[in-house]
Parts: sequence; structure tokens; C-alpha cells
Amino acid sequence: MPASPSSLSEPQLDFLGHPRGLFTLFFAELWERFSYYGMRALLTLYMVAPLTSGGLNYSTERAVLIYGTYTMSVYMMSIPGGTIADNLLGARASVVLGGSIIACGHFCMAVPSEAIFFLGLLLIVLGTGLLKPNISAMVGGLYSRGDNRRDAGFSIFYMGINIGAFTAPLVTGFLAQHSLFKNLLISWGLNPSHSWHWGFGVAGVGMLFGLAVFLLFSRHVRDVGNPPPPSPGAWKIPTITMVGTLGLWGVAALSDRDGFTWIRWLFILVPVGVMLWFGFSRDADERKLGAVFYFFVGAFIFWALFEQAGSSLNLFADRFTQTHVWGVEFPSSWFQSANPLFVILLAPVCALLWVKLGDNQPSSPMKFTIGLFFLTAAFALMFPAAKLAMEGRVSPLWLLGLYLLQSIGELCLSPVGLSTFTKLSPPRLVGAMLGVWFLAAAFGNKFAGVLASKFGEGDASHLDQFFGQQALAVLAVAFVFLALTPWVRRRMGDVR
Repeated sequence: MPASPSSLSEPQLDFLGHPRGLFTLFFAELWERFSYYGMRALLTLYMVAPLTSGGLNYSTERAVLIYGTYTMSVYMMSIPGGTIADNLLGARASVVLGGSIIACGHFCMAVPSEAIFFLGLLLIVLGTGLLKPNISAMVGGLYSRGDNRRDAGFSIFYMGINIGAFTAPLVTGFLAQHSLFKNLLISWGLNPSHSWHWGFGVAGVGMLFGLAVFLLFSRHVRDVGNPPPPSPGAWKIPTITMVGTLGLWGVAALSDRDGFTWIRWLFILVPVGVMLWFGFSRDADERKLGAVFYFFVGAFIFWALFEQAGSSLNLFADRFTQTHVWGVEFPSSWFQSANPLFVILLAPVCALLWVKLGDNQPSSPMKFTIGLFFLTAAFALMFPAAKLAMEGRVSPLWLLGLYLLQSIGELCLSPVGLSTFTKLSPPRLVGAMLGVWFLAAAFGNKFAGVLASKFGEGDASHLDQFFGQQALAVLAVAFVFLALTPWVRRRMGDVR
């Protein structure tokens, strides 16, 4: 909800040229992302670790499918989470409630019990669905519609996300995997195989820090995120949205069962069909919706490869990459910090490049296509790395190169996609279209798990095919997108 102009004009509310509430939300989101990415860095590794090492001893296929379903659920629950805030609780209360549920989930995962582990995952999904979309909405609410500080405010906010994502794997990975901490546990008379749960637990502590910041400085955001006026039918939209989301979730889960894997094709064919249906409409607004679904398909495919960072790429780091650098131990989960670090370093460069190019910068469809080509290059780089892995552990530089290329692709695609979705959507459908954007990320995360299920249990002999086939597939998609760029630009009308 937009803050009142009078409240934003008070001098005491400004700090470094922005509303003080921005920095409250910045640090709250930083710690929430710390908790999420800290846990995510360990999740697949914990599930495949043998029982003697404190893990669940799941097969790779089972673990990565669970991982894909979990990360899909986090994004999918953001849709009903947004409607609950809009119609019932308000964004501010939703953030507090969601953060509390997330913390409970992480602390459940700190308990060495398989049943409580899954309870923890469920709580994190529910809590993140309430918190993630609504804290971003509060950032937007700090600025009036014509405030030229708005884009800069979101850039600062997203920097907090990446700082949290960068630091988290370093901390949780040290606690979960490093021999120094395991030896420390032994010296305390504790079981070193429970080190995983220390990593999960500190992620919960991070979420508590985020809640503490939010509550202690809540006075700076008292004008945004208020609950809507009471309405007798306010529960209807959240209920319908929740039922629809659970229905989609059920279909996605069913696609993992034998005899129903054909359903997976629908997740790509239906959006393509919708893109063509609207794209050839005679109505200008409907043609723009055709362009929207072009971006949906591109984002879906991009995330299906990109989000293997926590599954197949994490396993490659653990099983086939050197984890000692100049004699210093380097836990495999630390590679998860590479992408946010590259984003922090490259985002200003990318922003300056677009500004410098001005009207000569690539169109949004072309930026999407460039992002897909960088993703192709990233997975193509892993082809020779996989060949070398058959002879022994490979240099960390291979994975760092992959994450560098992926990060460049992400900067070409992710912020552009979100911005373009809002510009192309009819005013009455902006909220619904942002839900569609979340669905693209959700389905991409699910398919990341599906693709990663072919990684194998430790034999490097087929990994060149694993990475090579995915690189060729996304290369073909990138050329299709390149060919479609003029068609999409015509459907976008006056939107660049």
C-alpha cells in the first residue's frame, strides 16, 4: 500500500536520501535470505550423505526431486501469500508471521529426526510464502508513484538479498562440513555427525535477527503494509488462490510418479500455446499478453538450468571438485556463495552499461536471448570439466567460471523479466501477471530437480553427456528466441 506523501516528506524519515524504512526492510530481508540460502546450500548434500555421516542416505534422484519440489513450493506459495496480505492481514503483519514460521522451520531442521526435518521444510515453505512477496511490496509502498528514487531503492534492497545469500553458505557450510568445527564438536563431547543440524540451526538464528531488526525499527515502516479495511468477503480471494495453488502443486507432484511423467510436458506446452493464442489476437492488449508468455517460457527454461546450483552443481562440487585450495579446506557448500558475489560485483556494471547505451541498448526480448546464450556457455563449460572429472577432482575454477557466466545471464534476464511483466500487463491484471512470473520461477525450480535427477550416484563417466545435452538444448531454445525476437517486439507495442 502506498505511503501517504505527507509521511514521506518528513525530514526525519530520510536517511542517505531514502526513507528510513528502506534500511529496516533491507536488513530484515538480508537476514531472511541468509536463513534461506544458508539452508539451501546444505539441503541436497544432507539428504544424500550416508547415515554414518549424519545424513539421510537418500539416492541422488530422490534427493534432487525433493529439493526441486521444495524450491518450487517456496515460489508457488508466494501467490496465496500475497493475496492473504492484500485481503486479510496486511503486508507488515504477514512479514512478522511469515518470519516467525520460517524460524520455527529452521529450528525443526536442527533436530536430528527425519520426520521433523520434513516438518521444517513445510514450515519454511509456508513462512516464505507470507514473507517474500510482502516485504518487497512494502519497499514499493515507501515511495509515491512519481518518486524518482524508487528504482534506486529497489536496487539497494536487492543488494541486501545478495549480501545475505553470499554470507550464508560460508557460515552454514563451515558449521556443517568443515573439519575444524567437527573437531570442535568432538572436543565438546558432541557427535560430529550432527554438524549438519548446527548449520540448519544457525540459519534459524539468522531469521530471528531479521525479525528482531524488523520489530525494533518497525516505526520506520508504520505507514506501509497496514491491513485492509474489514470486508465480509475478504477471505474469498485468498481461499480461491490457495486452492488453485495446491491444485497446481498436486499436479506437479503427480508428474514425479511412474506413469504420469508425461504431465511434465504440459508445463512447457501450455504456456507456449497461450503465447501463440494471445500473440495472434487482433486486440493489442491481448497481443501484449502473448509477449508476456514468451518471457514466461524463457524464464522457465532459464531457471530449470540455473537452479541446479543447489542440486546437481552442488553435488559436482562435493564429489568431483577439489575442496582444498593451497592446503586450506574449502567446503563444497561454499561454492553457493559464488553467484551472489558475482551479482554484487556485476550488477552496477550492468546497470551502467544499459544507461550508457541508452536507446541503443538491446530490447527486452534480446536481453532474454542474451541471458539464454550465457546460460548455454555456462553449461558448455562443464563439458570439458566433466571429462576431466573422470581422472580425478577438478579445479574449482571450472565451477567459478560456470557461476560467472550464469550470473551475467541472470542479470540480463531476471530484472528485465520482472520489469517487462509489469509494463506489458493490463493495469487490472498486474497482480495476476506477477503471480505468473512467480509460477515461471516455481516450475523452473521443479524442472531443475527433474533434470538433476539424471546426475547419478557418483560415476563421472556420463557427466559429459549430462551437461552437454543440457547445453545443446538451451542453445537450441536461445536460437528460437533469437528468431522470435522481431515477432515479440511487434506484440509489445510501445513497450521496449
